[in-house]
Amino acid sequence: QVQLVESGGGLVQSGGSLRLSCAASGSIFSIYAMGWYRQAPGKQRELVALITSGGSTNVADAVKGRFTISRDNAKNTVFLQMNSLKPQNTAVYYCYAVVNYSRHWGQGTLVTVSS
Repeated sequence: QVQLVESGGGLVQSGGSLRLSCAASGSIFSIYAMGWYRQAPGKQRELVALITSGGSTNVADAVKGRFTISRDNAKNTVFLQMNSLKPQNTAVYYCYAVVNYSRHWGQGTLVTVSS
């Protein structure tokens, strides 16, 4: 089985920064893409950022210039550096990965941005 374990969420003031991490473990033969989605209260889950094994990225317009996604392929880990956070960024952030040609989700980590 494949597990995605997230860390780094928490409470931060508006304008602050947080760094999320997600490590994949288990029977892993290949990881194509890793990244993050988020779901705010009362809203649908949405893409935040994705990065492929080759380093190509897809970042949502709403966070471009403030959030940076990176990846350590050797450690099967993806990071999301979030700067200049806003109250509207409050959500549960879910790690996502395509591992062994299947989609996997983490449990989610709550990010709360206070005004």
